Amino acid sequence: GVAITGSEQVGLTLIVTEGFGNIRMAERTWQLLRSRAGCEASVNGATQIRAGVMRPEILVPLDAATGSQGPEAAAAGQLEVGRMVRIIRAPYFGLIGQVSALPQQPQVLPSGSRARVLEVSLGDGRTLTVPRANVELIEE
Repeated sequence: GVAITGSEQVGLTLIVTEGFGNIRMAERTWQLLRSRAGCEASVNGATQIRAGVMRPEILVPLDAATGSQGPEAAAAGQLEVGRMVRIIRAPYFGLIGQVSALPQQPQVLPSGSRARVLEVSLGDGRTLTVPRANVELIEE
């Protein structure tokens, strides 16, 4: 399909996390990758930037020591209170936090437009209100 990558004949696939440029890699991402150091892994470098977005993935099989998928696996892809998100637009681009509220009614933004928003609690104690379209879920 148009705009799908990953079928090219290249010798190496490199996945760049949020730890690129001026954005530090999230501690949670670092700890997850670090905990699986030395394990067999597969990399799927396919991407698609249009409808049905696909991102590169790192697949590491679970074993008895890591356990099986918990109840949060059933909620994959759902925006709900308690989920971790990354803000993907200025002025808070790159910040990671936890959804603390999902107001039902659209709110007026500083630009004057109205949009559905969510509240994100950051690790430093701040709570930000951002448009729902300006975040991406961080999958467990």
